[in-house]
Amino acid sequence: MAQNNNKESNFVSAVVCLHDAGRAAADFFAALDGVLAQHFAHYELIAVNDGCTDDTVPALKAWAAEHLEAPLTVVNMSLRQGVEKAMNAGLDAAIGDFVFEFDRPAMGYDPDLIWQAYQKALTGFDVVTVCPSRQRLTSRAFYRVFNKFSNSPYKLSTDAFRLVSRRAVNRVKAISDDLAYRKAAYAASGLACASLTFEGTAAKDDEPRLDKAVDSLALYTDAGYKLSLGISMGMMVLTMVALVYTVAVFCLGQPIAGWTTTMLVLSAGLSGLFFILTIAVKYLNLLVRLTFKKQSYLIEGVEKLQK
Repeated sequence: MAQNNNKESNFVSAVVCLHDAGRAAADFFAALDGVLAQHFAHYELIAVNDGCTDDTVPALKAWAAEHLEAPLTVVNMSLRQGVEKAMNAGLDAAIGDFVFEFDRPAMGYDPDLIWQAYQKALTGFDVVTVCPSRQRLTSRAFYRVFNKFSNSPYKLSTDAFRLVSRRAVNRVKAISDDLAYRKAAYAASGLACASLTFEGTAAKDDEPRLDKAVDSLALYTDAGYKLSLGISMGMMVLTMVALVYTVAVFCLGQPIAGWTTTMLVLSAGLSGLFFILTIAVKYLNLLVRLTFKKQSYLIEGVEKLQK
């Protein structure tokens, strides 16, 4: 481990998303600042205020006025826009050679993992994720589906934070200005990724996750295509069965009313068609948003705080 008189010369940034965290935000920054000050000669802290309505930001500023060891930048979003957009704004403000990304100010792990993640990155990895040993049932189910249909060689899972190199940030920004799901974009960037594991679970995310999950599956996997293809094939088989049944009835000369069979086939066929159209509309919506929406987030202002 590096000593205080032999600190790392690489400049690192730490971006933290905040939303109604209260005093916990100041406590998190105090622990984070302590770790970074111990190991790095030059670093910066970036707090993204994602529409906080409590005393999170005032408490953080009060702590910074008394204990801050490095520059602290507070990026104030115009309104709450979610973790992904808030972190995108923070990444745009970061200038470090390496960037630590914290989606929430909760440190349910050994703070030394922050230094261990950096050491891991120096062995040749552009992305290092720190993951808990246990995942929630819904998260486990989502990542199982995501990893099954993803083309990336790196499997995603719930993480507590991640460290990315400047090259990784530039690579994913070159692919898309509006990152719907950053860690999936990192995994799909083609750069080397690694992970560290700690005992426990990650802090609970109170942000709505359904829309993010759907967007992620549509953008970074072929789940939508395979699902729509399967439904199309099922509808084709159903249509063929109905055709064979119709020919058989005609050849055998058995009169039937036909109402039930006709309505069943039409209902099933139209249901499948509308389901496929729903997926197509979702893709079109994403394409329009990613292609034509130039401003991916809105900020109210940026404050620079120094002791």
